Amino acid sequence: MREGIRLYGRYVSISVRSTMEYKASFFLNAMGQFLVSFNVFLGILFLFQRFSAVAGFTYSQVLLCFSVFLMEFTLAESIARGFDTFSGMVRKGEFDRVMVRPRGLVFQVLGSRFELARIGRMLQAVVMFVYGVTNSGIHWNGAKVATVVFMLVGGTGLFFGIFLISASLCFFTMEGLEIMNIFTDGAREYGKYPVNVYGKRICQFCTFLVPYALVQYYPLLYLLDERTQWWWVFVPLLALLFLIPSGMLWRVGVRRYQSSGS
Repeated sequence: MREGIRLYGRYVSISVRSTMEYKASFFLNAMGQFLVSFNVFLGILFLFQRFSAVAGFTYSQVLLCFSVFLMEFTLAESIARGFDTFSGMVRKGEFDRVMVRPRGLVFQVLGSRFELARIGRMLQAVVMFVYGVTNSGIHWNGAKVATVVFMLVGGTGLFFGIFLISASLCFFTMEGLEIMNIFTDGAREYGKYPVNVYGKRICQFCTFLVPYALVQYYPLLYLLDERTQWWWVFVPLLALLFLIPSGMLWRVGVRRYQSSGS
């Protein structure tokens, strides 16, 4: 385990050094990520200039909810970028080399790419989070701080699982499926509001199938004291169960994999 962590650190170090060889490109990409997220923030701001609340949630509470969700997505995308671009690895036959190396396949793909430029989006999320924390009227204690930490852990794991599913499908199609963007970039967009805003059916879908609500809506209810039972603190960690079917699909895809012949 310790050796694996050191090796992953080396992967990240190589990726960071490679990125910083072109500092101007890195800073422009990071700035672009910041501005894209800032554009979403402006959309929320303009909406709340007309309405005082959405489904009972105030401006600061929505910002708190969205900022944590955005941090979850950004962390997962930064770490799991290799799975997001996995179709190129399969199409070019590079996965053949991965399979003959004496390391786990997931570990190697995970270390193949680290997206440092996403720091711009993370900065925007942190700014919104600080504003939401200080203005949402939440009375913070140890349990609520733990809830936010578990939201980050569970949400990062959830999005990692989605990226893993997207990569697994490449074994069958040789190309990435654009429909999977609905569950990644699309989720980042509609995740700016608590999922119950979109109706009962969407909330059920986001609870039992792709459990965004476990790392967004339900923890927010606990933070706002609308749910008071102690076990609500651990609800976000249930989203990690999504990694089980994701991992199973990955195993099936690996067993069915045939070289692209490149």
